[in-house]
Amino acid sequence: MEALKRIYEITAFGELATQPGVILMLAIGIFLLFLGIRKKYEPLLLVPIGFGVILANLPGAGMGIVPEEAVRLSDGRYMNLLEIAGEYGIMNYLYYMLIKTGFLPPIIFLGVGALTDFGPMLRNLRLSLFGAAAQLGIFTVFFVAIAVGFTPQESGALGIIGGGDGPTAIYISILLAPHMLGPIAIAAYSYMALVPVIIPPVVRVLCNNRELQINMKAMDKKYPPTRQIRNMSAIKIAFPIVLGIIVAFFVPTAVPLVGMLMFGNLIREIGVATGRLSEAATGPILNTATIFLGLAVGATMTSVTFLDIRTLGIIFGGLVAFAISVAGGILAVKLYNIFATKKINPLIGATGLSAVPMASRVANEIGLRHDPGNHLLQYCMASNISGVIGSAVAAGVLIAFLG
Repeated sequence: MEALKRIYEITAFGELATQPGVILMLAIGIFLLFLGIRKKYEPLLLVPIGFGVILANLPGAGMGIVPEEAVRLSDGRYMNLLEIAGEYGIMNYLYYMLIKTGFLPPIIFLGVGALTDFGPMLRNLRLSLFGAAAQLGIFTVFFVAIAVGFTPQESGALGIIGGGDGPTAIYISILLAPHMLGPIAIAAYSYMALVPVIIPPVVRVLCNNRELQINMKAMDKKYPPTRQIRNMSAIKIAFPIVLGIIVAFFVPTAVPLVGMLMFGNLIREIGVATGRLSEAATGPILNTATIFLGLAVGATMTSVTFLDIRTLGIIFGGLVAFAISVAGGILAVKLYNIFATKKINPLIGATGLSAVPMASRVANEIGLRHDPGNHLLQYCMASNISGVIGSAVAAGVLIAFLG
């Protein structure tokens, strides 16, 4: 009997009986894996996040991220990384080294910049304005969250979900509301994956068939641009340098994100001379950062921290922020069309989110359903790409006021 009792104590069944919430969390982790594997919804992110959730909630494994208070010493200093690893395990080591320091989100922005072609936006600069308008959801939900009882810092972290940018949401959560990191990251990436489900209902409510049939190529032929870009290669190289400097002067707190985004884009556009740097940024660096980011963020979602009424508020608030951002871009286009001779399809405004290129693909598909000859992808990408910059700048503004 003593041997059997000892065997039972070695297993995790005793802890499972005292923490029944882990069953639900394991189910959530499996569901996220299902979305990533079966449904192909952002698999590069949802798969490591989902598996991180499972690891964090395996009874007795000690893989969950502990609260910040657990690694803080009596004199206010933090335990060093070796002490954290020895006391709380490898996942906490990765979290406090790579996530808590804010290291990985800018590294991911470096890779995103190296993958991004700003050409569509530079050819259609006026369309980039709608990427800025789509940030409406961030600030709307920010004020609503304050009104319902969240702190300003928590409200800022919640509102940034409306930007549709996972790394930005993680970065601002780390700085403003680290205790909300897990739910915010899950909400941000889940809604990015569910863009094909979120955008169409908003479009149906706000747009009529006549507006959705506006053919952008026909408009370009009818109202050709007065100025032609003669040296796009030089402009593409100058753009990240100039924009990075401008953002640094106006919103210095946005530089960690925007600066790395612009640097990644610069080494892309230079070409062969920096080709190896670009390949590294988009290959091993980005992939490694994505793996550790997903696992560590997923490991923050223990049953103790996630199963809370405020978590449901975060999930719902993120959905509202996302929908309002889509609506903000559409309404900005409709307002522009009132005064403009050269009309713009409102679907372009719906892509002002940072969910690149998913939002553009969804908008293009909706446009083709209303007019098989209306190819909007390159126009949607102009607004979509500007939304990446807009969400990073919005995050910098929130950090400057609330950090």
